[in-house]
Amino acid sequence: MKDNENKNGFLFEAVNYKILLIGLAVIAVGFILMSGGGSEDSAVFKEDELFSFRRIRLAPTVVLAGFGVVIFSIFKKSK
Repeated sequence: MKDNENKNGFLFEAVNYKILLIGLAVIAVGFILMSGGGSEDSAVFKEDELFSFRRIRLAPTVVLAGFGVVIFSIFKKSK
């Protein structure tokens, strides 16, 4: 058996999986921040809610940060 192979059959170590789950949670938070902004009345368009800072700037940044964390968890080398 090679030195760099895990003996338990998993592809990554436990630390990598924890970081991966954190990244997935950050992505989920970003999509939750993006949701909403609808109107009860279909004749009313709420531009302030739909094009708010949270939905246009913050949520996509949080999603991209989550993808960055996931990519980091994949490339993190085991010791």
